[in-house]
Amino acid sequence: QVQLVESGGGFVQAGGSLRLSCAASGRTFSSYAMGWFRLAPAKEPEFVAAISASGGLSHYADSVKGRFTISRDNAENTVYLQMNSLKPGDTAVYYCTADTSTSVVVPTTVEEYDYWGQGTQVTVSS
Repeated sequence: QVQLVESGGGFVQAGGSLRLSCAASGRTFSSYAMGWFRLAPAKEPEFVAAISASGGLSHYADSVKGRFTISRDNAENTVYLQMNSLKPGDTAVYYCTADTSTSVVVPTTVEEYDYWGQGTQVTVSS
């Protein structure tokens, strides 16, 4: 079992920045890939970013590339999502996810992740 707890969401004006954190517990953190998804009202879950177990590889959705950065600290069992140049379209609930069951190095689909956090709201005003 893996428990994921997100923090760092909030309200920010367009152009601002936020950093989300996700603390993991329950299994060896450095053994599995991590990701971030977001869910906006009336929309399907959207992949945002993912990082390999070692932290050496990452992948981003085109909509956030160049603005968001995913990173992880395996000594602290934490994954981060630094979000810069935020836009109103980034408004959503952001979920931290863990893939402990596949061998995909950098998973990007909902189906590849077997653990999800409770979510943290990010609201960007125009």
